Amino acid sequence: MAKYTKGTVKDFPGFDARADAEVLRKAMKGLGTDEDPIVKILTNRSNKQRQEIAVEFKTLFGRDLVDDLKSELTGKFERLMVALMRPARLFDAHALKHAIKGAGTDEKVLTEILASRTPAEIRNIKQVYQEEYEADLEDHVTSDTSGFYQRMLVVLLQANRDPDSQVNEALVEKDAQELFRAGELKWGTDEEKFITILGTRSVTHLRKVFDKYMTISGFQIEETIDRETSGPLEKLLLAVVKSVRSVPAYLAESLFYAMKGAGTDDDTLIRIVVSRSEIDLLDIRQAFRRNFAKSLYHAIQKDTSGDYRNGLLLLCGGEDD
Repeated sequence: MAKYTKGTVKDFPGFDARADAEVLRKAMKGLGTDEDPIVKILTNRSNKQRQEIAVEFKTLFGRDLVDDLKSELTGKFERLMVALMRPARLFDAHALKHAIKGAGTDEKVLTEILASRTPAEIRNIKQVYQEEYEADLEDHVTSDTSGFYQRMLVVLLQANRDPDSQVNEALVEKDAQELFRAGELKWGTDEEKFITILGTRSVTHLRKVFDKYMTISGFQIEETIDRETSGPLEKLLLAVVKSVRSVPAYLAESLFYAMKGAGTDDDTLIRIVVSRSEIDLLDIRQAFRRNFAKSLYHAIQKDTSGDYRNGLLLLCGGEDD
């Protein structure tokens, strides 16, 4: 929720939508597909430029670029290329829709997006969701979740977090004391206090509250949340705290766990790398290097393969080792 500094993908200088469309058509025409030009073009153009290529593609050939990519490519590589073609303003709304659709809810996606986006971004997501799916995001979220987890999501969906302004030290002290009383000092936990304070106070204020909490209790707020709550609510409160401290560090940690141990959570890998490639992927890379003693590039290289790996590495943009 701090100011974003930099992404890894920028507008391609000397961009020519028609030339790109022709190269892509040639790569997919006839028998077999030449993946190399597809990955090089789509990872080296900004989202806005990719939309222009899609328009030219349809203009020149009467074909839908995304449909062609879906029919010519397969597996994770197809998912990555199709994700790159999704208009940036639809990306989060689309991810949420698919997290809620069908049997079972993908709580990881709801938590990641709603905890790490700014109030302005959340307002935009709600508007796009309404336009695209003719449905209210909050209604969809509440019909698919329950308990305190649901209530925290609803608070975040209001997008009414206090704006950053002068910090009121007396309120910082009061909030820190209330969180201490609601958790460590209480038999049982007053979840509602955690929800209200973590869901509505400004980022600058909360950072001060976390420091004050440490002074009062001797614990990091994360340790208390870990002890006092469980399940989806615990994950959501922790995601909010981590995002308040640093969104890039929170997303770097999500990427680290997506690749840790056996198997890879490719949905998370694709979602974060694509959605943040023009926002703060450089910051995420720096946080990854700092917190996990290896580069994001190296982690992706080790955990993926083929054209899919090439695409992710081109988006990642650099080594950092």
